[in-house]
Amino acid sequence: MAALLPSMQGLTERQHQLFFLFQSVVAKSEPDGLARLTDEDVAEAASACAATIETAAKGVLYDHTPATRTAQKLAGEFRALLAQAREHGATVYDREAAIALRAIERGARTLSRPGEPTVYLALMGRLLQVNHAAAAREARPAAKIDSGSIIIP
Repeated sequence: MAALLPSMQGLTERQHQLFFLFQSVVAKSEPDGLARLTDEDVAEAASACAATIETAAKGVLYDHTPATRTAQKLAGEFRALLAQAREHGATVYDREAAIALRAIERGARTLSRPGEPTVYLALMGRLLQVNHAAAAREARPAAKIDSGSIIIP
């Protein structure tokens, strides 16, 4: 936790809320196919979304795109979250969203280590008490007993 605090330093209460709201998207994100979400994907997605918001604030509409497909999907989920929050009447200022996304980027880049591509994700999973295995078990159908085989989820 102490390693994460510097990336969150200086955030207002509202920016902290956005930080953890974006983190909930990261926690629920499931890459397509056999891809695996890494700290670098999180950093790239957060950076691209923040850069898009910052560029728009300067009057230029340009969608920054992350390099990997997994990061692109996550960036789309970040954008969808902002749109959904606004549709439900929440006031989300672009500047605050960009600051929260930059904090996520800093955290993911700071904690990332060679050979350990999910240090940041593991830490945030523990903080948010994410248990993907339990969620996956709940999503699967119950065990089926067939005439000659047993399929256990």
